[in-house]
Amino acid sequence: MPDEASLFGLTGRKLLIVGGGQGMGEATAQFAARAGADVALVDIVADRAESVAAMVAGYGRRGIPIVGDVLDDAQIPRIVQEADERLGGIDAMVSIVGAAAWGSLLDTTAAVWDQQQSLNLRYFFLLCQAVARSMIARGTGGRIVGIASVDGQRASPMRGAYGAAKAGLISLVQTMAVEWAPHAIRVNAIAPGHIVTPRLYDTPQRQEGYASSLLPAGRRGTTEDIGKAALFLISELASYVNGTTLDVDGGQMAANLFPRGFPGSNG
Repeated sequence: MPDEASLFGLTGRKLLIVGGGQGMGEATAQFAARAGADVALVDIVADRAESVAAMVAGYGRRGIPIVGDVLDDAQIPRIVQEADERLGGIDAMVSIVGAAAWGSLLDTTAAVWDQQQSLNLRYFFLLCQAVARSMIARGTGGRIVGIASVDGQRASPMRGAYGAAKAGLISLVQTMAVEWAPHAIRVNAIAPGHIVTPRLYDTPQRQEGYASSLLPAGRRGTTEDIGKAALFLISELASYVNGTTLDVDGGQMAANLFPRGFPGSNG
C-alpha cells in the first residue's frame, strides 16, 4: 500500500501559498508539508510568514517566508520570481487573499465596488497570469487553486460587490482551465461556506446559532476543512479535475439556505 505522501504525489513538489501566514493558508501549508511538499508562504506580515515557514520545517520540508502585498500590481512579478527562484520552480499555487465588505447595494459606493474587485478578483488574475507564465516556461505543468465563495454562486445580500467578484473568479477559473490545459496546468477553486477564521472567529453565541440553524452540518467549517480541500486539488488524486469549483460548505448550497443572521461567508 502507498504511504500518505506517495498517495498525494506531492513529495518534493514546490507549492506557493499566497496569504499563507494564517487561517486557510496556514492549514493548507500544514497538510501540504505533511504530504511532502516544500512551501513558500507569502504574507504582508513577516512574523506570520516566518511562523508558518517554521511549522513547515518542523515536518522536515523547506518553508520559505516571503513578505509581499499582491494587491500592489508592481509586487506580483517580484513575489512570483522570488518564490520560483527560492523554491526551484513552482509546481502549485494556492491563493487565499480575499474578504467581504458589508452593505446594501444602494449604499455601495464606486470606491467600495472597486476595492472589492481588487481584493477578490483583479489581483487573482494578475497573480495567476504570472504563475502560469512561470509554469509554462518550465514546461512541467502545474496546479492552481483559488478561493471563491458560495456567495459567487447565488445571491449575496448585503455583500453584493463581494459576491460579484467571487462569481467573476469562478468564471475566470473555468477560462484559465481551458486556455492553460494544453500546458498541463489545472486550475480549480474552492467555495467555502461559513468558516471560522482569524477574522471571523467563533463565539459561544455563533456556535449556538449554527448548531440550531438549518445548516446541515450544524456547525461552521474550519480552516482545516479548506486546507484538506486545497491539498486534494493540488494532488495527483485530482489529476482529472479541472475548471471545477468545489463547495466546502457543510451542505449549505444543497439546502439552498440564505442565513441572513449568520454573517461569515469567506474567501
